[in-house]
Amino acid sequence: MKKAAGIGDNCIDDYTNIGRRYPTGNVVDTGVNMAKLGIPVSIISTTGSDENGKWMIDALTKEGLDLSHFKVAEGKTAITYMTLDENDRVHGEYEEGVLENIVFDEEDIRFAAEHDLVFTAFWGKAEHVMGKIHDLGATTAFDYATSNDERLPDMLEVTRGAIDYGFFSYKGVGSRNNPEARAFLKDKVENYGMKVAVATFGEEGSLAYDGKVFYEGGIVPQACVVNTVGAGDSFIAGFLAGVLKGRDISGCLRDGARVASKVVGVFEPWVMED
Repeated sequence: MKKAAGIGDNCIDDYTNIGRRYPTGNVVDTGVNMAKLGIPVSIISTTGSDENGKWMIDALTKEGLDLSHFKVAEGKTAITYMTLDENDRVHGEYEEGVLENIVFDEEDIRFAAEHDLVFTAFWGKAEHVMGKIHDLGATTAFDYATSNDERLPDMLEVTRGAIDYGFFSYKGVGSRNNPEARAFLKDKVENYGMKVAVATFGEEGSLAYDGKVFYEGGIVPQACVVNTVGAGDSFIAGFLAGVLKGRDISGCLRDGARVASKVVGVFEPWVMED
């Protein structure tokens, strides 16, 4: 069985206006959803020594993730204060806590590269080590978040040549059939060394480019959308699990859509057990 590692962030989302909270983080959400799809997953990160950090460790242990390189630092676990506007989440104040000083050392890099696939995200603070991990032979994936973020060019430059699968939430003009969207993905393959670049378009589905062909992905309708948080991470989880299971790109897009549809039907960013 091929295995994956997530290297990056973990935090608590606190919906102060409705009294709900849960453990999360981009690599956490992607990792848990991949584990639920049968992929062995390790998480490389640092949490706080407070009660939130204990809660994080308990939650991830319960989900069966490998936490051998999940560290505890003296201080507070990162926390994001959220509000819910109908079915959509609104990010408020962010307290970075121990993530402010997170460091991924040579042992973390060595351990990550022992996995078949290593994934991280825009806020994971692991962009500077992905090149080393890639050079050691692991397939790599990166969630670059929103396509129109002003910080994206710098992040792309730092990770140039280090990422095999790049994911973007596309916020450009028009739909996935717009030439600008296709040019955006083509640029990431031709100029930044990605094997496959993937963009999601919300209700319009997804689009992937592998240097030769554009692949269109649909959505799986969800009758009851509860919370859109985690939709992107869960899509990526489904896609990457498909990669490790040997599916073609079209199949990976379908797998991503199925997982995302399931997750937006619950409040949490993964289907949590009682």
